[in-house]
Amino acid sequence: MSDAEPRTLAGRFDLGEVLGRGGMADVHRAHDRVLHREVAVKLLRETTENQRDRDRFTSEARTLANLSHPGLVMLLDVGTTEDRPFLVMELVEGSTLASEIAAGPVGAPVVTRVARQVAEALAYAHGASVVHRDVKPGNVLLGDDHRVKLADFGIARLVGDTVRHTQTGTTIGTAAYLSPEQVQGRDVTGAADVYALGLVMIEAMTGERVYPGTPTEAALARLHRDPEVPRHLPQRELLAAMTRRDPDARPSAAEVADRLTAPSRRAGATTTAVMPTATPPAAADVPGPLPDRAGDAIARTAQDLVRRARELPSHTRGVIGALTALVLLIVVMALAADKGDTKQSDGPPSDVPSDLRGPLQDLHDAVSG
Repeated sequence: MSDAEPRTLAGRFDLGEVLGRGGMADVHRAHDRVLHREVAVKLLRETTENQRDRDRFTSEARTLANLSHPGLVMLLDVGTTEDRPFLVMELVEGSTLASEIAAGPVGAPVVTRVARQVAEALAYAHGASVVHRDVKPGNVLLGDDHRVKLADFGIARLVGDTVRHTQTGTTIGTAAYLSPEQVQGRDVTGAADVYALGLVMIEAMTGERVYPGTPTEAALARLHRDPEVPRHLPQRELLAAMTRRDPDARPSAAEVADRLTAPSRRAGATTTAVMPTATPPAAADVPGPLPDRAGDAIARTAQDLVRRARELPSHTRGVIGALTALVLLIVVMALAADKGDTKQSDGPPSDVPSDLRGPLQDLHDAVSG
């Protein structure tokens, strides 16, 4: 923190280390003397000497403070010091999606989970007629408690409407993630946020920005070409739809969240969730019927595995599902081949979770007996 900056705002917030710097403000860790808690304070570099501007800033901030969603960083307070506006926000301990991308491409399952939560937060705010205007990896916070939060919601509009800036591009968002309509100066709706989220998802999974270069080059490039969505990316059709140049042709944030939601979760409690499994072999690949006793054992064990897997943490279910499919496929092929002289294994692998070893051992005994 420079000597020119105040160390205490409004006699209440003691500024600490700088957590981040943007084009128009610095974000500090701060201590709230009144409520005795740690917060984040965003101190704008620009000043506003017009009382009408200050009043409008406060009014807009109150609107944002009324937004309450688990996927949004909450705005707690607002004020001015030496005619410089500042915002007091919830402090989220953790990293950002930007820092994760800097380390390399992020796995598609993680990107899908993060993007779904961001889309849900966007859908909520769009329903309240608030548009973010600056969705980017640096504003996607990944909390140490595994929560995903979108920061600076509506701040771009708030600042752009109430504070006089002279720096090019600081009031409309970050050039690499602007929608075509933002570049053209047209009316901005929630579709601009959907477009930006699509660019963020592509960048996260590839490790490269869709529109690199200088701010001017990045901003103008999208007017001449659509984003290139690599063929190997999952949700490729959805990403292409999110980044269409025509905002009316893009899905809403709610639709994006729905399409990123796992089918079992989307169906709700009335539908039985099924473990992900490998594609079963075609009928022609199985030479003959299984013995009745082994077939019954396989069916019972598969059902037991599904039941037990539902009780496991979500991040291990896919692994168990793949293991189940592999074991069952091996059993089918072994029985069909009828290799009686082949030495049988003693049971399930040692690295199988203890809670599932019993059912797998039952399956092994039924087939080998």
